[in-house]
Amino acid sequence: MSEPFPPLEAEIRRRIAAAGAMPVMQYMTLCLTHPTYGYYVTVDPFGAAGDFTTAPEISQMFGELIGLWAGSVWRQMGSPTPINLIELGPGRGSMMQDALRAANVMPEFRSAIVLHMVEVSPILEKRQREFLGGSVPTHWYQALEEVPEGPSIILANEFFDALPVHQAVMCADGWHERVVKIDENDKLRFGIARDPIPLFEQLLPRGMRSQIGEIFEWRADQIALELGRRVKHGEGAALVIDYGHIKSAPGDTLQAVGKHQYADPLLALGQVDLTAHVDFQALGDAAESMGARAFGPLDQGEFLHRLGIETRANALKSTAPPSKVIEIEQALQRLTGTTGRNMGHLFKAMGFAHPRLGPLPGFDP
Repeated sequence: MSEPFPPLEAEIRRRIAAAGAMPVMQYMTLCLTHPTYGYYVTVDPFGAAGDFTTAPEISQMFGELIGLWAGSVWRQMGSPTPINLIELGPGRGSMMQDALRAANVMPEFRSAIVLHMVEVSPILEKRQREFLGGSVPTHWYQALEEVPEGPSIILANEFFDALPVHQAVMCADGWHERVVKIDENDKLRFGIARDPIPLFEQLLPRGMRSQIGEIFEWRADQIALELGRRVKHGEGAALVIDYGHIKSAPGDTLQAVGKHQYADPLLALGQVDLTAHVDFQALGDAAESMGARAFGPLDQGEFLHRLGIETRANALKSTAPPSKVIEIEQALQRLTGTTGRNMGHLFKAMGFAHPRLGPLPGFDP
């Protein structure tokens, strides 16, 4: 007899039945990266036909400016050859394709690039290979730790928000881990672990105040630590663009998105994207603990304005037909505007550099 639940939900239910309620972090990990049924293993989530649209899919201007930013940083580094250009979570490859095209105006930089793509999705890796077409030496990896050492520039657009989070709930007797359980109606529900997390208060940001019932989220620091280590030891830089909050604070930001609409994170397991806001304070603290210097975060709109997005938009409009002019203006508003669904305020840009480099482009005082 066939199972009454889809395969991934059946698997999660079996694990809960065997080992008890499942921490939110483990639940997110299975939903996103289960080797057979995980979201990023089975779905191409990008674009109008997908579940969400990222900045590189909105306009070529975004990736072009990132490419010019990387070239400027390369000069700041002393123009090392070769230079490892690393992208974490490259999506379809749209941003890198636009970045490499923009880098054509800096031939020495373009010829120095060895591209390293860190991607866990076989579907998206296939799309990246199609988009990039072998225009520069390119290698793929499952994890940042696998990328060869050396002078590096690391790019991460909407990468950290997709990393699973731990959640803890403040109760009268301390902080308890938030879990996913099966309730009396045989439904998946959020709950809390029976016992408090020992000494959890000592791990919270200094001075943070919490009330009973509030939720605190945190991510494992391994990738942020590795990013900081590589920036320091490779005497390079990194750029992180994502949505989140500047200061560590309580709040439940776990959300599910499918077909450009918010969804229930406990339904359609493996078929909708699960994300949580990036804690930029924690990200910066982790990278700086490894010797990198942090800059920002700045609102994405402010960062792109500093890089010259309006100048680029005007150049594109000068040779475009009227219908395309409207598209360019709408894309500019979507990327830099601060109201509604525009990305200019919600998304932040944060830079990391070897201390000897000084301020990075766009982050100058």
